[in-house]
Amino acid sequence: MFMEALLVALWAALCGIDKYDVALNIHRPLITGTVVGLIMGDLQTGLMAGAAMELAWLGLVPNAGAQPPDVCIGAIIGTVFVILTGENPEVGIGIAMPFAVAMQSLVVLLFTAFAPVMHKCDEYAKRCDTRGIDNMLYLGLGVRALLYAVVAFLPVYFGAETAAAIVALLPEEVLAGLSAAGRMMPAIGFAMLLKIMLKKEVAAYFFIGFVLVTYLKLPVLAIAILGTCIAVLDYMMRSERQQTVAQAQPASAHGDFSDGI
Repeated sequence: MFMEALLVALWAALCGIDKYDVALNIHRPLITGTVVGLIMGDLQTGLMAGAAMELAWLGLVPNAGAQPPDVCIGAIIGTVFVILTGENPEVGIGIAMPFAVAMQSLVVLLFTAFAPVMHKCDEYAKRCDTRGIDNMLYLGLGVRALLYAVVAFLPVYFGAETAAAIVALLPEEVLAGLSAAGRMMPAIGFAMLLKIMLKKEVAAYFFIGFVLVTYLKLPVLAIAILGTCIAVLDYMMRSERQQTVAQAQPASAHGDFSDGI
């Protein structure tokens, strides 16, 4: 079990880097569950467990400063639990959620602890010390990757049942509080984004989307298709307008009239 736990930890470290920096989406449950299933010797169960958790956690993505329950660690623990116990893949979601919420809190604590690093980077920037800035970036990547590796290694090495028993010893009030905080985080993230992005030029689009969701009860996919169509039309109209202006400027600047007047 040590070798399996070590390989899972290495995969979790890569996912921890991908989630916030590379963004290849290898940390999503569908990919993570499949890879963990391959490592544990049960690819089919890993794929089924990952797919079940992907459907359940499809909307859990980091949004601005808000951190949702960590789907990467949740998918790893849930998939391992399903493979070791032979339970239904949907059962893995229930056992994975406390770990996902706990990892969410650890990530927030890590980001908070690294806040002074930004001031250090400012000092390096004033001295044009690019190597110092690079070292700070590598430090952040390394610590985050190590955190994901350790959190993923321990439950796999000691067994999902032992890990679940430890989680069960936590007070229900603590888990309930963490769950409530996790549900609040997406709203806080959207509020932070709107504070920066909500300008008079785009406010109308925001309220159109609000009306479509609240009053017309359209599904998210339909709104996404409408939003894409509006964005394409807006881009085409802006491009055509800019091209017209660019073509008109040389003639007005140089007085070049083809009719000779």
